[in-house]
Amino acid sequence: MSREPEHPAPPLPAVGGSIPQLTVRAVATGMLLGGVLSLCNIYSGLKIGFTTNMSIATTLLGFGLWRLGGRLFRSAPFGLHENLINQTSGSAAASIAGAGLVAPIPALTMLTGRELGWAWLSVWALSVSVLGVLVGLGLRRRLIVHERLAFPYGVATAEMLREMYSQGREAIARLRTLLVSIGAAGTLKALVEIFRLPVVGLPGRWSLHGSVAGSAGLGTVSLKNLGFGLEPGVLMVGLGALIGMRACASLLLGALVAWGWLAPLALREGWVDPIHLPADQMWFTPLAGWTLWPGVALMVTAALTAFVISAVQTWRQARARRRELRHRAGEGGEAPATHVPRRAFVWALVVVTVVSVILQTVLFDIRVYAAICAVLLTFALAVVAGRVTGETGIAPIGAMGKITQLAFAGLAPGNPTANLMSANVTGGAASQCSDMLHDLKTGHLLGAWPRHQATSQFFGVLAGAVCGSAGYLLLVPDPSRQLVTAQWPAPAVAQWKAVAELFSKGVAHLPPAAVSAALIAGGVGVALAVLEKGLGRRARNFVPSAPSLGLAFVLPAHYAISAFLGGVLAWILARRAQATAERFTVVIAAGLIAGESLVGVAFALHGG
Repeated sequence: MSREPEHPAPPLPAVGGSIPQLTVRAVATGMLLGGVLSLCNIYSGLKIGFTTNMSIATTLLGFGLWRLGGRLFRSAPFGLHENLINQTSGSAAASIAGAGLVAPIPALTMLTGRELGWAWLSVWALSVSVLGVLVGLGLRRRLIVHERLAFPYGVATAEMLREMYSQGREAIARLRTLLVSIGAAGTLKALVEIFRLPVVGLPGRWSLHGSVAGSAGLGTVSLKNLGFGLEPGVLMVGLGALIGMRACASLLLGALVAWGWLAPLALREGWVDPIHLPADQMWFTPLAGWTLWPGVALMVTAALTAFVISAVQTWRQARARRRELRHRAGEGGEAPATHVPRRAFVWALVVVTVVSVILQTVLFDIRVYAAICAVLLTFALAVVAGRVTGETGIAPIGAMGKITQLAFAGLAPGNPTANLMSANVTGGAASQCSDMLHDLKTGHLLGAWPRHQATSQFFGVLAGAVCGSAGYLLLVPDPSRQLVTAQWPAPAVAQWKAVAELFSKGVAHLPPAAVSAALIAGGVGVALAVLEKGLGRRARNFVPSAPSLGLAFVLPAHYAISAFLGGVLAWILARRAQATAERFTVVIAAGLIAGESLVGVAFALHGG
């Protein structure tokens, strides 16, 4: 069972004590940094389907900003607890992409043409996120104080803060590394955009012998047509360094299967129309219209299977821990004044629930009973998601949404809007709930007041909703034309859209042979999830990651190649210099992702 490290946390500051925590500058810094970093997550979410936990980046940038302020304006030192509040607010804002901005919301526009304006989109993202924040607050005492679940990102942030404020040189070294990686990635992205540097296709051709391909005059297909090449960017390199070799190798394997085997097969057999395909370009968009179905089936079945297994295991462990801790029921060592007042919490939960139901009915014409069911399902699933996150560090957001989509296939059959936006409530709330619990874990280890963190989290999601919604609308003003293309693959959007289409229209609208491919891929996803959960830790490292395999089906192949390169570089660094890798790998990777994303956002907005 995963637990927190057995080291004592510093005592909680006395009520009214002199240690600053919830200061205006701490919250404002988090809102500012988180608002900017939310654009990075919107960009990377629409590009590659991944968002990044920005806790460490926000912590380092806040430290550096106020260190500079101290030198220029002689401002008071930015203390550890102030930086913790900054990090809590900033990570909440940066996580706003999980409120639907990179998945169900653009999927809704692609399916129905419906798009919310900035004000209503901000209100919707805020309501979904606040619901998740409140659920996370409600779970804190059980999961963090009593059961002491690990929440790895929270522990990592706490350890880094301790190191930063006990060893000033370490903080400066990490901050410089972050800024250098941001600058290098941003400069490279600017050069790519200015000089229009293309993906360099790998040499080689595939022979097509099918009668359909022959009748269309398509005898061979180049590796460049299939997307195999080297891209002049480091976004995926940074991602590969973060996710590890197993996931990177799985991405590459998935690319070989999807684009090296299935895509040529689909062309040869006529499952994809080969007519009018330009010979000197990548054929991602028409081919992805077919490959996404087995890819989505693999990801969805694997996620749901893993979720069910994890939920059962987690509840069993929770029952065992509750029996162990009954004699410690009053333990916690916290003064009541540090808590979020129970009455205020209950009233906030009631208000947010009512607002969520009203917004679903007003904005999306979802029936009241269905909207209420969506919120109630959110409460139930967020509890499970919080436990799974605490044990593994991974929030099962995709699985949460898919369960709700499956439920609403029965509650509101043939209604893609209800299917997507009810699931948006569940998935978005689970995302913020997980982020909140990681931040609360950090605060618990460092002696912060939960009510101060709650306040900063609310301000953070407000900043994220305002900035993230604006960024999304400016980046993709026409989702139906821009998304699920080589420029914006948007794999999460493709997945949510595909599931909604399947539940609303049935299998008859799928491309030829897609049903068979999806059934086979779904079986593979179930098998891989069972193997991963059933094998020991060492053995499971050799089992391909089903989510990464499926993701490769909806990303250009060169993305997988770049991610694999990043994973190899991080692995080599860890083998040759383990201490250096532990200190700097995450910082460098976060900088590469943030640097390319920020400059990419700037050029995308300028081009728009």
